[in-house]
Amino acid sequence: MSAGATAVWGRAEQQDFRSRVRGSLLGLALGDALGAPLEGLGPEQIRAEYGAEGLTGPAPAYGRRGAVTAATQLTLFTVDGLIRAQVRRDTGAWHPPTDLHRAYRRWSATQHDWGPDERRGEDGWLAREEWLYARRSPARACLIGLGDEAMGTLESPKNPGDDSPDAAVRSAPFGLLVGWEPQLVLQLAVECAVQTHGHPTAYLSAGAHAVIVHALARGESLDAAVQRALALLAARPGHLPVTDALQHALGAVRQGMPTAARVEELVGDGAADGMLSAAVYCALVGEDIRHGLCLAVNHGGDSSATGALTGALLGALHGETALPPAWVAGLEGRATLLELADDYAMEMTQGPALHGPGVSSPSWLARYPRG
Repeated sequence: MSAGATAVWGRAEQQDFRSRVRGSLLGLALGDALGAPLEGLGPEQIRAEYGAEGLTGPAPAYGRRGAVTAATQLTLFTVDGLIRAQVRRDTGAWHPPTDLHRAYRRWSATQHDWGPDERRGEDGWLAREEWLYARRSPARACLIGLGDEAMGTLESPKNPGDDSPDAAVRSAPFGLLVGWEPQLVLQLAVECAVQTHGHPTAYLSAGAHAVIVHALARGESLDAAVQRALALLAARPGHLPVTDALQHALGAVRQGMPTAARVEELVGDGAADGMLSAAVYCALVGEDIRHGLCLAVNHGGDSSATGALTGALLGALHGETALPPAWVAGLEGRATLLELADDYAMEMTQGPALHGPGVSSPSWLARYPRG
């Protein structure tokens, strides 16, 4: 199916898709929040603070349990941008990377404004959520890359030397475009990643993560999803670090019981490829989502990033009902996450009934303006 093609959805298919969308977004936020208290701590410090097994459940960060970081904030604006790209398609001016750039610029405003500007109706509902105006350790590359109107492209990327994982972390929603062909999902994720992270390792990790989520959301196994990503990466210049990292993750599964030391080895120097490798490994070996997420965060690297990447995979694979209920109940912004997830699922399955030819829902267009 080509980009933006209309699928015929049965009721059971719609329910399954909504569960996977909710699962992926909530899972990402749970992993992000689980890792937040561990930022800046080495393995020995983690064990000294939380015991021999490390962190085994949500702990306070930013003044509360379940607090998310800029990774979740940016992911929400990715979803918002994708919905608005679909709505905007009716105008004939359809260029999703531009719509995503506008969405990321709306996130950028939350990092320096005191709160939402109610006069700016074109911003839609998400930009009016006051809790998103908290500054939660945003990556320098994101602040710089989105600090002006100029949009990074593959030909002229922003921060071409930055190979950190922040673009990959926000890329899961591209994978939830289940009506698109996987190579187009990869391309869109890459084009949006270079708006802040221009190093091939960073933007190809983002593309690979999106393709893996895409296969999972379509009902494939995690191993098959990784193989699909490897096949698509092979044609991309600069793919070897990401390809090697994914193959390393698959090989690590066969090396005995999972350990924090093995995750630490996969994470490596903290570049996007290592973080993606660790996330795939944790998702493959985790006994359940709780175990997979705890395994993903108890290391000395960017715990929020690995937690978020892992959570997005496990949530897309298993759906929302597999997530730990007590963790979900205490998650910051849960109501917003669920509302946005359901809007995304509705747009992708029933968009023509909301803003198709001869049909226009004023309330939907107020939520997701075409401007």
